[in-house]
Amino acid sequence: MRDPNADELAAMADLLGPLAIRVAATLRLADHMAAGVTTGAGLARRVGAHPPTLKKLLRYLVSRGVFRWSEERGYEVTELGAPLLDDAPGSVRRRLSMDGLLGLAELGLVGLPHTVRTGEAGYRAAFGRDFWQDVSDVPDDANVLAEEVAGVLDGEGRLIVHSYDWSGVRRVLDVGGGNGTLLIELARAHPGLGGAVLDLPGMARAAARRIEEHGLGGRCAAIEGSFLEPIPPGYDVYLLSAILCDWPDDDAVKILRRCGEAAGTDGRVLVADMNLVYDDDDPDAARMNLLLTGTVPVPVRTLKQVKRLGAAAGLDLSWEGPTTRRRTLLEFRAH
Repeated sequence: MRDPNADELAAMADLLGPLAIRVAATLRLADHMAAGVTTGAGLARRVGAHPPTLKKLLRYLVSRGVFRWSEERGYEVTELGAPLLDDAPGSVRRRLSMDGLLGLAELGLVGLPHTVRTGEAGYRAAFGRDFWQDVSDVPDDANVLAEEVAGVLDGEGRLIVHSYDWSGVRRVLDVGGGNGTLLIELARAHPGLGGAVLDLPGMARAAARRIEEHGLGGRCAAIEGSFLEPIPPGYDVYLLSAILCDWPDDDAVKILRRCGEAAGTDGRVLVADMNLVYDDDDPDAARMNLLLTGTVPVPVRTLKQVKRLGAAAGLDLSWEGPTTRRRTLLEFRAH
């Protein structure tokens, strides 16, 4: 007698469905259908695909209810497939696109066996390249940390904006600040504050565009660079938000030391690190922990361990803010 659990496990492990949906997201098939391109041949021309193979993909996604097809109307997006539209409420297109940051991260999970065997990030094992280098190299229009979170700061991010005393701060450098979301929120919440994002070229260009779009070009800027190299001096606060959790101890100490050198005796280093010590009964946290570990060499650190990193970098703990379940907030000063 066949064990019904076998079918359930096989369905959970099926890779074809997730990959087919991600290809549709990457090629923006739903948007093209909504724009009136409804034939297989027309879609193939629009996205530069091999027509017979694209037709196989479309037929499969029709069978899964993502699209529908009729002789009269051609291919259309179903209610199930609607979140693949860029302008749909709660759109997941950029999140699932294999050209973007989150899509790249999840592609690296093919190296998960290496991660489980060694504790090392599987992304390099799978592709022979570091994840962050690929992030910098992807096209500018895809190199945004998921547009669905670009303009909305989560609760943990608001902790940084509202729980730290920014009143005397005139210039902040968001080190590894990605597409500028946090700097933009800081500038909007604190009118006397300006500063810059420091990140790899692709992300810095994305941040510069978003800063201009928000009308903050006079107060904020984006700088291309690496936090593993010397960091520009002259800022009041050097902010590290969810940065150290992506790096092993030696590199984390180096990043902190670079920030401390730039801050000097007058500046401060504000660490808003992610706390990756999750509850065993939190399935979303368990998923994120495994995903990050398969992508970047994420160490699981306690609050005390983050403090030790600061000390190892030659920094003194000068302030300790509120600690949530997933975020720490610590201020350091150079000796």
